[in-house]
Amino acid sequence: RLGLERADTAEKALSVIVDLLDKYGQGGNCMESHMAFTYYNSFLIADRKEAWVLETSGKYWAAEKVEGGVRNISNQLSITTKIDREHPKLKEYAKSNGWWDGEKEFDFAATYSYVNTARMTTSGGRYCEGYKLLNKHKGSITPEIMMEILRDKESGINMEGGFMTTGSMVSVLPQQPNLPCIHFFTGTPDPAR
Repeated sequence: RLGLERADTAEKALSVIVDLLDKYGQGGNCMESHMAFTYYNSFLIADRKEAWVLETSGKYWAAEKVEGGVRNISNQLSITTKIDREHPKLKEYAKSNGWWDGEKEFDFAATYSYVNTARMTTSGGRYCEGYKLLNKHKGSITPEIMMEILRDKESGINMEGGFMTTGSMVSVLPQQPNLPCIHFFTGTPDPAR
């Protein structure tokens, strides 16, 4: 929200977010219950001309400029070796902790998470299922198709039960500046409603 408020481009919003992350860090419970459950955040940031994926691990972060095709995020790190911007001490911190030897190509997701990145796009999780659904419609994604993807319960994208999806958003961002941007938000939990 602060990125939207304080920036007029996607890359400037990225800068706002990483500056706030550096100054304040992140944390807090991500559930309303008394059960302590936290994880670090990922962001899709887009304007009419460009899009970025920002993923965080504590105060450390990596950002990937989306150059084309489709891109998704889902509760795990997915930026691997294509890193277009990064925390200035990202690699130094990983090396000092013995997570990266400084020799092989740096892979953010493999270094900063427990996820086997080679299996991310082949496993049955939400990330993989979202990737498959987006690729199925690559080149012809409409707002209606995106809404259907976000309503999909079988894939786990629209989660049910104790940890349910509480909201979804679809934005139409025409490249022509004379056309309005349109944003659709769900007003209740369960986007299938």
